Amino acid sequence: MSAMSLDLTLDLASDAVTLTEQLVNIESVSHNEAAIADAVEQALSVLPHLTITRRGHTVVARTDLGRGERVLIAGHLDTVPLNDNLPARREDTEDGGILHGLGTCDMKGGDAVMLKLAADVPEPNRDITFIFYEAEEVDSVHNGLRLLAESDPELMTADFAILMEPSNASVEAGCQGTMRADVRTTGERSHSARSWKGVNAIHKAAPILTRLNDYVARQPVIDGLTYHEGLNATGISGGVAGNVIPDECVVQVNFRFAPDRDAADAEAFVRDFFEGYDVTVTDMAVGALPGLDRPAAKAFVETVGGEVAPKFGWTDVARFTALGVPAVNFGPGDPMFAHKQDEHVPMEHITRCERVLKEWLA
Repeated sequence: MSAMSLDLTLDLASDAVTLTEQLVNIESVSHNEAAIADAVEQALSVLPHLTITRRGHTVVARTDLGRGERVLIAGHLDTVPLNDNLPARREDTEDGGILHGLGTCDMKGGDAVMLKLAADVPEPNRDITFIFYEAEEVDSVHNGLRLLAESDPELMTADFAILMEPSNASVEAGCQGTMRADVRTTGERSHSARSWKGVNAIHKAAPILTRLNDYVARQPVIDGLTYHEGLNATGISGGVAGNVIPDECVVQVNFRFAPDRDAADAEAFVRDFFEGYDVTVTDMAVGALPGLDRPAAKAFVETVGGEVAPKFGWTDVARFTALGVPAVNFGPGDPMFAHKQDEHVPMEHITRCERVLKEWLA
């Protein structure tokens, strides 16, 4: 199904669910966001209270009303590849209905809410920056937020940010960091018939697994939220042949760390934990502090009823923290259905997010 097989116009006078359906029906698999970015830019360009900036397939729309605070609200336009799940399809249910289709949950429902806010709240009580960005679902070198922070950092400036990632229409604050590392043992090869002539590197990895099994997770409380760290083996490799004593074994380890740790602290912890072993860091992404003590964040949390949970996965909110902007995740949809063939979003989630944000901003 091509992006050109359906209507590419967006009607901002439509309700948020219908607008979500319109967005879903513009196919926008990563690196193919031109059509949807064009549609978003065209729809927003007729709104006189917004200043529009386009960078690649990322569209930025800003108010400039001289308010005391600026809020940034962001959502990505791309999706994972199709899986026989377009066009969008509605299903009636007792609790308000479900919208099925690629991107409904991750995260065109959130994009639709952003478009409705842009159209329906021309004089918000805080200045707003809306960012509809490209290439979130692929390697970060292509990520529209990352590229925008490099090319136009002033467009990323704000007192508080909301990422419309699916979070069951509730607030998930900040996010944990993630680090991957290889913990390596070495031995000496020999024929397995004369194993005593060698040193088995796989056997030498047993204490590594024992340490991991005995690990006690740190659970720091940050802004009243309890984050739960995790250190786990996620893979193990070693051996060259069925009759050879292996001379190397590598245990792949993933460390999910609370956002009060920076990269250096996370790496130091892992190296200390595996003292005596060769440790190679293969990937690192720091987390995001919730920043719930900021005035805009406090007001937002009060509007949603005061209930906030910590975000245990990693999301693009971390990019805002790197710029000194506290951020939360707040979007329609259950993240468990993101990327699935039966991706869907409860319609009530979309309308709830729209209602809460309008109440907060208007």
